[in-house]
Amino acid sequence: MKKLLLFAVTLFAASSLFAQSNVIVFAEQGEQFWLVMNGVKQNTDPQTNVKVTGLNQPTYKVKIIFKDNSIPDLDKTIYLMDGGNPAVGEWTYDIKKNNKNEYVMRGTSYVPIAQAAPPAPNQQVIVFGAPATTATVVTTTQPVGTVTQQTTTTTTGDPNAVNMNVNVGGMGVGMNVNVSGANMTGTSTTTTTTTTTGGSMVTTTQPVQQSTVVYVPGYSGPTGCAMPMAPSDFEAAKNSISAQSFDDTKLTIAKQIAGSNCLSAQQVKDILQMFSFEDKKLDFAKFAYGHTYDKGNYFKINDAFSFSSSVDELNQYIAGH
Repeated sequence: MKKLLLFAVTLFAASSLFAQSNVIVFAEQGEQFWLVMNGVKQNTDPQTNVKVTGLNQPTYKVKIIFKDNSIPDLDKTIYLMDGGNPAVGEWTYDIKKNNKNEYVMRGTSYVPIAQAAPPAPNQQVIVFGAPATTATVVTTTQPVGTVTQQTTTTTTGDPNAVNMNVNVGGMGVGMNVNVSGANMTGTSTTTTTTTTTGGSMVTTTQPVQQSTVVYVPGYSGPTGCAMPMAPSDFEAAKNSISAQSFDDTKLTIAKQIAGSNCLSAQQVKDILQMFSFEDKKLDFAKFAYGHTYDKGNYFKINDAFSFSSSVDELNQYIAGH
């Protein structure tokens, strides 16, 4: 009973520990970007400095999508830990160019949450998991009369590809703006209506729906983790596995990688094909199932096995989990 009580207290303390952590991401040279954390786009408009609060996990998968589509996206896993241990605090990350003239995201500072500074001027502050944007009202002086202007922006497919149509007083102006981003799909809509009546103008902006990133095109089934490994990170992981001479060592490293990351079903299959023996393949396939993003696609790894009995055993394992 004492052990159970201690375990419960530890879990409660751990959940409280992460409740107030913050992450600040800024571009050193002022490049505008969207910040995606665990598959959720945080800022609806591109910014140069974003602060996200209310983070309650020790690790997050981060993607930086630049407004300038000539700049490649950045993928990074951030760890909200101090000295290897989880800690409440505020972490700051800098987006800049390295010595190879490539954009990178580097951690620059950490302070305990009690020492966190107030938000900087023009810094967008977002509460992780909160609704995207609340309605705002702005009043200015305008000549007597009534004019209605409606602007609708709709994003379909790539959440960063924008088509804009504006109608003012019956006159239509069409404009297409294309901002390409990562290989993902999503939908978001923003509607702004401006009405001028009797000498004042009131602008009401409806809440903006956050876009959800889909990392496996066409997949909408159950997910087992937040965000699959970025292609560059996965290639590095495969190189670490293939550098080993024996299947036992390969299996150990593969489990280390899967245990601390999120994989797609295709990535699991690619790792399975690196093993020589059937029992090692089956062992890893069972382990990796709980760390797979598109669990509904797990049947696709069946081709990596040489014997149907291995497929049957894996299916029995999945049915029990």
